Amino acid sequence: MEFLSSDRIAVLRGDITKLEVDAIVNAANSQLLGGGGVDGAIHRAGGPEILEECKAIRKNQYPGPEGMPPGNAVVTSGGYLPAKKIIHTVGPVWGGGNMGEEAILEKAYLSCLETALTNKISSIAFPAISTGVFGYPKKKAAVTAYRTVKKFIESSRYPEMVYFVFINDQDADLFIKTIETVFFDDSLDED
Repeated sequence: MEFLSSDRIAVLRGDITKLEVDAIVNAANSQLLGGGGVDGAIHRAGGPEILEECKAIRKNQYPGPEGMPPGNAVVTSGGYLPAKKIIHTVGPVWGGGNMGEEAILEKAYLSCLETALTNKISSIAFPAISTGVFGYPKKKAAVTAYRTVKKFIESSRYPEMVYFVFINDQDADLFIKTIETVFFDDSLDED
């Protein structure tokens, strides 16, 4: 585990479905019915209860064919997972950067953080939202994710601890290096 800027933000390498935290974030699709990547892994590990809760949310809150809009978030139980809750959010599909993707990604992180605050969730773990099949560039996503989380927790008690979780060292190292370069590298100001 490596801490970033404070003792409230850390980077972990590992399987998000195995974390003992209050909530993990699911980088879901708008249908909320499972899929590939992190979404599929969470649904497989968490069991059928999560899918049933997601179906109820779709029926009651997002009944149309478009499903849950990107940037929104909903909460379910953790099913069989060690995490007590799952916060499902839909990130943007990368379309080149001129279709409001950054604002949608920021909204996705904020929606999750606001859900954590409302539910008094002490610890939350985020995957790299939208960087898989949705194609969001990893460095750009890292900057938006970190900036949004840091700003939110500076004025909020909850969540008390935020983890950015990566399944492999390469993605974790890229995230850390990007954050260090963009937010902490004083040599960038010496032009």
